Amino acid sequence: MDKLILLIIIISPMHFKHDIILRICIYQSIFSCMNNILDKEPVKRASKALNNFDETLEVQVLDATARTAKDAAHSLKCEVGAIVKSLVFKTNDAFLMCLISGDKKCSLNKVKKIIGNKNLQMAGADEVKSVTGYTIGGVSPVGLIEKMDIFIDKSLDSYKNIYAAAGHPNCIFKINFSDLKKITDGKVEEIAE
Repeated sequence: MDKLILLIIIISPMHFKHDIILRICIYQSIFSCMNNILDKEPVKRASKALNNFDETLEVQVLDATARTAKDAAHSLKCEVGAIVKSLVFKTNDAFLMCLISGDKKCSLNKVKKIIGNKNLQMAGADEVKSVTGYTIGGVSPVGLIEKMDIFIDKSLDSYKNIYAAAGHPNCIFKINFSDLKKITDGKVEEIAE
């Protein structure tokens, strides 16, 4: 037993040293990756729009992806409903965005009635990228490259804080409902199924 304790004491410092070096390397990699994400143009554009509105709003980089509402809620340890889904639709001649709670589905019929146009469909990935400047999974409701009408589902108002994408699948920003309405110039409607 004494030999085992001595062996553990002799070996432990070596393992401890390697463990510290390994942890430092991992932390440096994570920090470097976060900095690279924050330097991406779409994230910078979202961040600039947030800062122009309120300097206290900031982009947060998550360790795990926030590509879906469930992923984001898991990473943030919040309810799925507090996640803002940014959905882009198109008509014959225009694009529009619907901001809806992560635990709800957008009702195309309700949106069609609101806009008075029966020709409404989801925009394709390339179309979303061309009108928002963001790829699907990181579509932010702020910093859009083309102006479009934005409709915000009123169910989002039931959360103190809500979280929206900020230009990258690992980036989000926290905001309250009132400020989301102001920063997007969105119209509050009942658009959930």
